[in-house]
Amino acid sequence: MLPDVMTLKETAAWLRLSERALYDLARARQVPAALLGGKWLFPRGLLERWLAARADGGEAPHRAAPPPVLAGSHDPLLDWAVRQSGCGLALRSGGSLEGLDVLAAGQAVAAAVHLHDPDGGGWNAPAVWQVLGRGGHVGITWAWREQGLLVAPGNPLGLASVTDLARPGLRVVGRQNRAGSHVLLLHLLNEAGLRLDAIAFLAEPALAEDEVAAAVADGRAEAGFGIRAEAIARGLGFVPLVRERFDLVMARRDFFDPPLQALLAFARGAAFAARAGRMGGYDIAETGRVAFNG
Repeated sequence: MLPDVMTLKETAAWLRLSERALYDLARARQVPAALLGGKWLFPRGLLERWLAARADGGEAPHRAAPPPVLAGSHDPLLDWAVRQSGCGLALRSGGSLEGLDVLAAGQAVAAAVHLHDPDGGGWNAPAVWQVLGRGGHVGITWAWREQGLLVAPGNPLGLASVTDLARPGLRVVGRQNRAGSHVLLLHLLNEAGLRLDAIAFLAEPALAEDEVAAAVADGRAEAGFGIRAEAIARGLGFVPLVRERFDLVMARRDFFDPPLQALLAFARGAAFAARAGRMGGYDIAETGRVAFNG
């Protein structure tokens, strides 16, 4: 019976590859492996799932390995987990749509997205398929988040819905065009029969969730559209409007690579759950589950 963790020689024989070919795949991070004490070791369970993904139409094994970069949307819980887990991923925040473009270009191993589907009412899968096609990619739930209006403590202006953002004299901090929050706000405004130009946005958009909260806390804006966690962090008021699913999207085979596995393993731990609870506005009951499989 094969051991749970195999050597290079054992794995090469099991996969019916030469040891040199397997060594090259391991160095290029094309196969689940770990370098410990100068020796390559291969977890049999991950290898079996990697093989199953390949048989299901995954990408060719000799494609260029993407860099260990997590692109896409900004999320404070994700930022914290990447640092604390020691997974080795670098963050490249630029918005959900930009993250998918970066992933498609092979410049990231995963993209963080929260893109509403106005037709089906769901999240992320249609946008992912539009950019990446239906084959080879999987979405893993990171968390459900509360999106809404960030307002001054106590909500002194009594803001209650997106229609209130059109009040005369109200300054609103917006997000960049390719951010998932901007896409969602556009949808909500459209549902309310409002045009984007009816809102008095600040000249410079916020490039991350914490910048939205900072603009309201500093008095540069009376309101912004963002997540509850940032309102709590700044002591602001919050008007909940939407519960959204925030996913990590990656090629199926890259799911098994050590950086993403380390991050997701950390997200199953007690420290992660405690942090999410303290930050507020998160539901992590489905964290790590497959949300969709292209």
